[in-house]
Amino acid sequence: MPTEILMPALSPTMEEGTLAKWLVKEGDTVNSGDLLAEIETDKATMEFEAVDEGVIGKILIAEGTEGVKVNSPIAVLLAEGESADDIGAAPAAAPAEAPKAEETKAAAATPSAAAPAPAAATTDSGDRIFSSPLARRIAADKGLDLKSIKGSGPRGRIVKADVENATAAPKAEAAAPAAAPAAAAAPAGPSTDAVLKMYEGREFEEKKLDGMRKTIAGRLTEAKQTIPHFYLRRDIKLDALLKFRSQLNKQLEGRGVKLSVNDFIIKASALALQAVPTANAVWAGDRVLELKPSDVAVAVAIDGGLFTPVLKDAEMKSLSALSAEMKDLAKRARDRKLAPHEYQGGSFAISNLGMFGIDNFDAVINPPHGAILAVGAGVKKPVVNADGEIEVATVMSVTLSVDHRVIDGALGAELLKAIAENLENPMMMLA
Repeated sequence: MPTEILMPALSPTMEEGTLAKWLVKEGDTVNSGDLLAEIETDKATMEFEAVDEGVIGKILIAEGTEGVKVNSPIAVLLAEGESADDIGAAPAAAPAEAPKAEETKAAAATPSAAAPAPAAATTDSGDRIFSSPLARRIAADKGLDLKSIKGSGPRGRIVKADVENATAAPKAEAAAPAAAPAAAAAPAGPSTDAVLKMYEGREFEEKKLDGMRKTIAGRLTEAKQTIPHFYLRRDIKLDALLKFRSQLNKQLEGRGVKLSVNDFIIKASALALQAVPTANAVWAGDRVLELKPSDVAVAVAIDGGLFTPVLKDAEMKSLSALSAEMKDLAKRARDRKLAPHEYQGGSFAISNLGMFGIDNFDAVINPPHGAILAVGAGVKKPVVNADGEIEVATVMSVTLSVDHRVIDGALGAELLKAIAENLENPMMMLA
């Protein structure tokens, strides 16, 4: 029977997307790995690959269509021997269930893959086996029992690669699909009609919310409603760091490397998470996960929203490596070219508004992170030195927003102290 290609879930928060552009047309022959379309998610535009071979029998959703629900049919794929006349016999897609967290993480490691609807196959007991027509043919040729193969496709579907890599030895059964996650909390406040009535007669321009803005509104409303924030503030003297940075940049000039203060803040935070490992944690519903590596997220402002790309294993990387990686992530974030695995995860985040002249502010925690560091501008101020004398120093104000479910007050203070010590004694970060 013809197989329906479904709208894929390209990120854990994606519930619908825009089919921006078709890269194939009806009648085209496609192979596994061929690009089918470009999909706009709440965060980025991503290419969408085929996982089976066949002929595009019918395109169901026109390019440019917004609000296409995840797991709804967008095209029909014909297998060998099938024709467009068979399309009416294609089975209706089963009610969509969201992929499990493990499947989402695996899918995030590469650009998205197309998600054809499961072909109907059953075991003797009547349980359905989700597999593609091509996978069933290869399995039959190799003498494989589909019940012994774990599918890597959407909703555990067995695809070509699964049977090609399988042997006759039995493998673990595919786990049952997880229930769909609860929708992000809707932003609270007066209704649309009430607000429109309030400004009736006043000139305004109405702007439609895109997917990113909807996601930001939902997640941050949820964060402030459900996360018990508390805040720790302190000033950090930057004079030693600024002098050390200037020396390093002169030495690295020949390599085209220029370190920013933010690069030092990333490194200082990563090392502090190693020094205070119980603070390197995230909230996981009914438990706390303590991470071993320091995966530090950094907020990057883009038109219409922001990304928080994650620098993984930041404690192990040199300042120059962190600087190059951050520049690359920031550029691709602004171009909306980041893959989901590049902006998901991490336990700790940094939001730096110092370059805009902001002295200090309180940042909202991005769940499931345990904390976020809000960084203000470095400002020259009179301070009292160790000898009791007044001198001028460059002082940066920071605020650590902390999830009290994960990190208690004393532990948060210990983490912030470790960050400050690293920044005030930058040579320690190279030891």
